[in-house]
Amino acid sequence: MTTVDDLREGAELPPLRLPPITRTTLALFAGASGDHNPIHIDLDVARSAGLDDVFAHGMLSMAYLGRLLTGWVPQHRIRSYRVRFAAITPVHAEPTCTGRVVAVADGLATVALAVTLADGTTTLTGEAVIDLT
Repeated sequence: MTTVDDLREGAELPPLRLPPITRTTLALFAGASGDHNPIHIDLDVARSAGLDDVFAHGMLSMAYLGRLLTGWVPQHRIRSYRVRFAAITPVHAEPTCTGRVVAVADGLATVALAVTLADGTTTLTGEAVIDLT
């Protein structure tokens, strides 16, 4: 969990490096989330949409970023959390979640968040506000 040094502007959260996303990961996430959109689990549907393969649910990437945050601070200290999807996450991609404190004021830390792939593609950006009290 956090230390005083983690709360200063410019501090980096320890990156969360994840294993490659597999079809099994996607099927398990679909079952757990109830999102059974076939473009995430059915290769034929993905190809009929003009894609080479299925791709990860955006909410899976958002969940990974949430895991990064709750590995750093207790969940009750997260005051807000928002993301913006920037690109799809293909099957077999290896996401890395990162965060950096960009502002500290009035007992709150603002953290810029991102999910990037090994090839440098950013698939998700976001921001969280953490209560420091």
